Amino acid sequence: MDVQTNLLVLGIESSCDETGVALVQATVGTAGAAVPTLLAHALHSQIEMHQAYGGVVPELASRDHIRRVLPLTEAVLAEAARTLAEVDVIAYTRGPGLAGALLVGAGVACALGLALDKPVLGIHHLEGHLLSPFLSADPPQFPFVALLVSGGHTQLMRVDGVGQYQILGETIDDAAGEAFDKSAKLMGLGYPGGPALSRLAQQGDPMAFKLPRPLLHSGNLDFSFAGLKTAVMTQAKKLGNDLEVRKADLAASTQAAIVDVLVKKSLTALKETGLQRIVVAGGVGANSQLRAQLNAACQRLGVRVHYPELHLCTDNGAMIALAGAMRLQSGQQQAQRDYAFDVKPRWPLDAISAAA
Repeated sequence: MDVQTNLLVLGIESSCDETGVALVQATVGTAGAAVPTLLAHALHSQIEMHQAYGGVVPELASRDHIRRVLPLTEAVLAEAARTLAEVDVIAYTRGPGLAGALLVGAGVACALGLALDKPVLGIHHLEGHLLSPFLSADPPQFPFVALLVSGGHTQLMRVDGVGQYQILGETIDDAAGEAFDKSAKLMGLGYPGGPALSRLAQQGDPMAFKLPRPLLHSGNLDFSFAGLKTAVMTQAKKLGNDLEVRKADLAASTQAAIVDVLVKKSLTALKETGLQRIVVAGGVGANSQLRAQLNAACQRLGVRVHYPELHLCTDNGAMIALAGAMRLQSGQQQAQRDYAFDVKPRWPLDAISAAA
């Protein structure tokens, strides 16, 4: 765009077990435009509903999104003192995620777009996570290395700009978040297991058990955490009745193994790319031990490290609204008045093109 335009972007996230809605304001059409401003956001987590089943039940997740998305939208608009008529673009999570859950957000977004005669924009969920640190008090600058760590994804990327992503390494089996959750389940810590394991680990000895660091010396930047989960299971069985009294030590040792791999692979990525900035995003990015070790290592190397605000580490609408706004700012994508939508439950991040 040649003319400077102020846009209000409404973002809807419904990829799994959180319903998120947010409103951001962005300036489009000016070179070097400022990072969009978050005006308001609201989030509903389904954790309590899924706890009885020990994990996410897709059908229940989809139904709950239907109940939550419009009330959350109304709450966000009220907080920002804006109306639906003032919204310029509606961004929604197109994938990856649970198909039924994605269809709820996509359907609501496109229905609103049609009713209001406003364009819509399908956003990659992981791109939302990747760009979420731009809403922090210490936003990054391009280019940077990104460590994307969530329940279903562990990837290292080189990021040269919006839509310019090169995958340097990724998990070949379980992601780091899955390793946390599955290990926690083996210890009887319930759902969601990752945060519970991290809390328990604070009381344990990280050196108590010698657990594997898979692919740590593989010579590449790929990850593998399935073997670690198996080792935790084996150790838990060996402990038998002593598991209860040694549970904190096992949790601390498990967390230490995961964090050790994440930090060392991240440092290798920085060395190989020659970049001096790293962004950590995704739910596991909230882990205090990961932040402490990565901060210390990066300080020694003189490397800047950036994170999302803690309340934006989980899935949320703010990251979807932000990603939509930044794609519009960069000219990587145009919002469309085409309301025939689809979703992409499986969608590699490096498959995003300028046309998306």
